[in-house]
Amino acid sequence: MERKADFLVIAAALIWGFGYLAQKTAMSDVGPLTFVACRSSIAALVLLPFALREGGPRPWGWMLAGGVVFALAVTIQQIGIVTASMTNTAFLSALYIVVAPLMALVLLRRRSGVQVWLGAALALAGAYGLSGGQLDSFVSGDWLVMASSLGWAGYMLVTEGAGRAARPLSYTAGVFGVVAVLVWPLAVTIEAPDLMALRPALPEIVFVGIMSSAVTFGLMAIAMRHIPAPRVAVLLSAEALFAALIAAAVLGERLDLLGWLGAGLILAAVLVVQLWRR
Repeated sequence: MERKADFLVIAAALIWGFGYLAQKTAMSDVGPLTFVACRSSIAALVLLPFALREGGPRPWGWMLAGGVVFALAVTIQQIGIVTASMTNTAFLSALYIVVAPLMALVLLRRRSGVQVWLGAALALAGAYGLSGGQLDSFVSGDWLVMASSLGWAGYMLVTEGAGRAARPLSYTAGVFGVVAVLVWPLAVTIEAPDLMALRPALPEIVFVGIMSSAVTFGLMAIAMRHIPAPRVAVLLSAEALFAALIAAAVLGERLDLLGWLGAGLILAAVLVVQLWRR
């Protein structure tokens, strides 16, 4: 069952690779908070029928905890991206790969296997290579993006805990419902979105809401009933690899030698946690 769960996470990473392209296109028409609010609303509505079919008691506490942590992480990240350099963002966004096993160790007193730590190191080095192998001088936005990695790692730990409730789709639907409730007021107050202005970005918003939110986070919640958060963090690093390959194929972006080396390291990280069993 662990191997099937691994492949669910890798499938989510692949979809996120396509989602990166959609988000990059949509940001020219929509503010970041409005985009988060829209995608969360769509995801919650898409997941609701499946959540209702699960039956049984709902993990309300886990939904609220996951939604609050998710909202904090994504809001801090989106605000940080406004002023952070793209070079730094590409690397700093991947810090959750290492933060997740560290948080599991500090907060849960749970040690991760050697393969997870090795995979995390390889994945982080790969993300550094894909970012161009350099970091610009830090500004306030960079620190916010770095802080968001704590939130994403925390969300993974909450999702792992919610797996005990055996209601993964109810949990995920509830999380996005909470995020929508929390972020919409911020989006309306700060960005004052014009509904007509959303029309050019509607295809991207719908794709991200359904595929990159409802489907991917639903798959992740299902998988994390069987595999721990640190392992998931390493497997999700494949997102950067898929995004780079898709950007090369669709946008014509090209990787240099260091970028290809970084891609190879991320692939090695995924293989390490996949093939190295205790």
